Amino acid sequence: MFDILVYLFETYYTPQACPEADVLAHKLAAVGFEHEDINEALGWLHGLAETTEQCGQLAQLPQGDSRRVFTDQEYQALGTQAIGFITFLENSGVLPAVLREIVIERAQATGESPISLAKIKIIALMVLWSQEVEVDHLVFEELLADDRTRLSH
Repeated sequence: MFDILVYLFETYYTPQACPEADVLAHKLAAVGFEHEDINEALGWLHGLAETTEQCGQLAQLPQGDSRRVFTDQEYQALGTQAIGFITFLENSGVLPAVLREIVIERAQATGESPISLAKIKIIALMVLWSQEVEVDHLVFEELLADDRTRLSH
């Protein structure tokens, strides 16, 4: 699934450039992705769209100076590396509170526990891409720092 997410990021400049799910599934199959991975990725992207829509109203609220406290369950699901990276993005000003919550939700939706640093970077990248957020060059480089061979871990 993560290879497909990276492929979409690399292939489509914006989310609007992506074709509809059925056409996209055919294109992904044509370039060699497995049907099970395609279905998982499309399901994950659909969940991203739903979560983003649900959180859209939260983005309209004023952003105060608050601190996110992770629950024990979130620490178990995400792991300290992922939480540390989410905190880094938030402290860098890249990830507003609403997008942070979307990243957390989408990471938990993978069903992997704990999630690797390479995978949380891809999730954050996809959330930012889905919102067409301008990302500072150095932070962008950090999001792409891990090579894809580490995704299977």
